[in-house]
Amino acid sequence: MQEAMALAGIVGALSVGVISPGPSFVVVARMAVATSRKHGVSAAFGMGAGGMLFAAAALLGLQAVFLAVPSIYLGLKVLGGLYLGYLGIRIFIAAKLPLVMESEGQSGEIHVSRSFWLGFSTQISNPKTAIVYASVFAAFLPPIFSSVFAAVLLCIVFAIETAWYSVVATLLSSPGPKRIYLDYKAWVDRTAGFVLFGLGLKLVVSAQDA
Repeated sequence: MQEAMALAGIVGALSVGVISPGPSFVVVARMAVATSRKHGVSAAFGMGAGGMLFAAAALLGLQAVFLAVPSIYLGLKVLGGLYLGYLGIRIFIAAKLPLVMESEGQSGEIHVSRSFWLGFSTQISNPKTAIVYASVFAAFLPPIFSSVFAAVLLCIVFAIETAWYSVVATLLSSPGPKRIYLDYKAWVDRTAGFVLFGLGLKLVVSAQDA
């Protein structure tokens, strides 16, 4: 019963947190409208894998590590901020370039795998996600839990992250949003790039101020 209540609390808290806008949403949304639904969903699976990695780290005591060695968290903020800034600059610079549709076949499969890794790397580059998982787990985890509980929890975390971003990818890859994107590609990409760069800069500055 205690494990069931803990699981319900964690699922509720993470479900609210995952739908809040952030760099992950920006990346999946742009991937879906700029390429195709399968690329957006592939990025969503990358987000799920990244979330599961953070969840596993939280189960192993991520919050305790951050409290014991604050420099680790600060380092993650700087590295994550630099990566998000890099993504933002790349998207901003490419805003005026024409959209090249991927061809079918093996080359398409390579691009899909890259979408997965882009989603994964974006997810794990955000240290705030690590803090969210560590805090939620610290608040709801029972003092002692079984390996079955841990395995079920990791699977649920993966399902929550992947399902939400798959919904985002599916909705935004439909003809309407895609047509709007193609009409206003330069402005949409510049806005997405600016947002990602701003989020990355905010992480780096906050690390220096800490």
